[in-house]
Amino acid sequence: MEPTYMRLILFCCVAFLLSAPTLCVAQNQAGSNAEAVRVEAQPGKGFDYSYYLYAPTELREGDGKHAKATILVVPNNTGTLDDDFSVHDAAARRLAGDLRRLASQLKVALLVPAFPRPKSDWTIYTHALDRDSLLTEKREYRRFDLQLMRMIDDARARLGREGLRADRRVLMLGFSAAGMFTNRFAFLHPERVKAAAAGSPGGWAIAPVETWEGQPLRYPVGVADFKAVSGGALDLEALRRVPLFLFLGGDDENDSVIYRDSYEKEDEDLILALFGRTLQGRWAFTKTVYGEKLPEAMLKMYPGVGHTISPAMWADIKEFFQSRLRD
Repeated sequence: MEPTYMRLILFCCVAFLLSAPTLCVAQNQAGSNAEAVRVEAQPGKGFDYSYYLYAPTELREGDGKHAKATILVVPNNTGTLDDDFSVHDAAARRLAGDLRRLASQLKVALLVPAFPRPKSDWTIYTHALDRDSLLTEKREYRRFDLQLMRMIDDARARLGREGLRADRRVLMLGFSAAGMFTNRFAFLHPERVKAAAAGSPGGWAIAPVETWEGQPLRYPVGVADFKAVSGGALDLEALRRVPLFLFLGGDDENDSVIYRDSYEKEDEDLILALFGRTLQGRWAFTKTVYGEKLPEAMLKMYPGVGHTISPAMWADIKEFFQSRLRD
């Protein structure tokens, strides 16, 4: 049985941390009270589900109104399976509400998709952008990475009608399943990512190599069959230019590798045999291979932290994004 209770606890922890006073700065009253706008699904434009868009007042004040705007994308992670789309939509709306302060602090627009995660097709882990979600023939669950790009373009057009020029490259932030989505999206579409922060990405960050010790590493373990799965070759040169921040708690034990909704048995066996049986044990390999292949990547482990985003992590996330916004 998958640890859905852990993911539900995670969602609550994220909501609490994002609303914690110590993580926030003073802001305009109108900005703090404004709600994220729900944008309805538009299949004709390439996205079959709704998303939430928030543009803080800081984007329209002072120097902000003359600068190119950046969108922060946070993939939704409901924390449980449900065939009722309203459950996932409501969770995405709450997440967008909790993240408004972060958007105001960074002076960026915020986009949270409301993608479903089915119970009836539980092996298709849409919120993690897993192998099944890229290969399934079921249109309603397939290629949410492509649908997210269409949402981003739609959001840019909406912001443009408000006089805000938005960069086509986005910031991305995700934790746990959403961290897996963020990590994998950056590999699939590096040309659309300005910087990405992925926390505890399921016990394994996708390796930017095709083989290790003579063993092929297929997606999402590595990129051996990247073209067959994604439909296009990995643009390693573009990926090398993307600033990545991967972070993990030293006491984190939430390991998706051992669950069949996240990885197939052959992938689990390969990861455990080649890279170690714990998240922390595998971290050394990830740090080494990312350091060799992706020079803009930064990896950090936080001692004493479990499967949550600690205040120290939040401080580093914000500094990471702020430094990239200044570039």
